[in-house]
Amino acid sequence: MTQNHVSGMETSAVSVLKRAVELDQSGRFQESLVCYQEGIQLLMDVLKAVKDDSKRGHYREKIKGYMDRAEQIKAHVNQEKEDGKYHEQIKIAEDATGYSYEVLFKPYISSTLTEVWVEDPYIRHTHQLYNFLRFCEMLLKASCKVKRIHLLTSQDEVDSGQQSSALAEMKESLSAQGVILDLQYSSTIHDREIRFDNGWIIKIGRGLDYFKRPKGRFSIGYCDYDLRQCHETNVDIFHTKHTKTL
Repeated sequence: MTQNHVSGMETSAVSVLKRAVELDQSGRFQESLVCYQEGIQLLMDVLKAVKDDSKRGHYREKIKGYMDRAEQIKAHVNQEKEDGKYHEQIKIAEDATGYSYEVLFKPYISSTLTEVWVEDPYIRHTHQLYNFLRFCEMLLKASCKVKRIHLLTSQDEVDSGQQSSALAEMKESLSAQGVILDLQYSSTIHDREIRFDNGWIIKIGRGLDYFKRPKGRFSIGYCDYDLRQCHETNVDIFHTKHTKTL
């Protein structure tokens, strides 16, 4: 392995661990835990590649410090989950970027996740339907085995044809991937909530529709939602040992 490659891995590790510390200090523990784990793995890869004993000792010390902190956070999060007190809030600022569905939901997706409930009254217009499709794609790519997605939304009174045909196409497409889309409509739904059967509940003030319209079809952020500007909204995350069903 070349020196440049080792240096690149170290730079990546420092960047991820810096983010872990920032999240840790702002009380976003579950997110920080994911970053600590990624950063520690990168540092361990660096350690394997380094031959100098003094440098190896330095990396071992760093790894131990980060591992100890990760264990403390894990114990804290598990205790709060057990006590039913877990609550974390993410404030997405106006025009902020870096909040794709992958980034937002990754810390709460685990290998035990098999079923998801989405309550969102606004999965109607074209861009909202695409948001839901992107959310489903994110679940399919994640390290979980989702088998069923429940969607509770309201019917588009102006153009229900487009909504129903789009959701029917998604249902068929998901079915080909071995995932059942259970679709229900409600005329009284107001709250927005996403629930995972591993106990996590994510409430986004604006539901899945927190991205701004891109400036044009060929402007940065049109394809990559990490680069798409957001509307201001709050994300509240809870954990319950008993996830209710719709």
